[in-house]
Amino acid sequence: MLNNFDLVLTSLGHTPLLWLTLTILVYLAGQIVQRRSGAMPLANPVLIAIVLMVTLLELSGTTYQTYFAGAQYLHFLLGPATVALAIPLANNFRHVLDSVKGASLALLAGCLTSIISGAAIVWLLGGGRSLMLSMAPKAVTTPIAMAVSEQVGGVPALTAALVIAGGILVAIIGPTVMRWLRIYDWRAHGLAAGVSGSAVGAAQAAGLHSQAAAFAALGVGLNGLLTALLLPLLIQALLRYPDRRNCPQSL
Repeated sequence: MLNNFDLVLTSLGHTPLLWLTLTILVYLAGQIVQRRSGAMPLANPVLIAIVLMVTLLELSGTTYQTYFAGAQYLHFLLGPATVALAIPLANNFRHVLDSVKGASLALLAGCLTSIISGAAIVWLLGGGRSLMLSMAPKAVTTPIAMAVSEQVGGVPALTAALVIAGGILVAIIGPTVMRWLRIYDWRAHGLAAGVSGSAVGAAQAAGLHSQAAAFAALGVGLNGLLTALLLPLLIQALLRYPDRRNCPQSL
């Protein structure tokens, strides 16, 4: 039976719309699992979709290039989906104005912490300079992170993988960490998710409360802008440290 399944996937594998359809279906399956598990954090639909999709690609022997020929349409929608986060932001604009000082300080602290900690972890563990530069914009939404990574000399594809992995991690552990810290303000929940977890973390927070959705959108948008402005300025300081592998382009 497994051989027949593999044969079907292999024969249809070069059909672009197949992979677009399967990507949507595995995400819907992830949502069903999340609902039936009682919204358990580990049952994140994005994580489930990635695991199922990678399994299907491995079983069929499909290359990423073939898969992306169909999935590129979803990739295109990343930008509009990020912009759509402005809707809850507009609906809660008064709350945003009331919190502008605290949110600004938290945004700046989160942005700098993310950039410096990401690069520092790679450097301390002996990673190459290219990996360090790819890691620095890890908390920014994927389209902006890839553009910033390319600008500063990182690897955009690797940055995208780090952004998604970080967003899933924030979506899984974020609510638990906030409960441990006894933080129950939805504005703090949303801003933390948006700044540290990019669009994946923001999407998870957006489903909790309208204020969380608004501040998650604020975090995603302004963190992307601030990172794009600050990272090129900070990169000169980061590059003063020697590449511990003695190979500027190594990973």
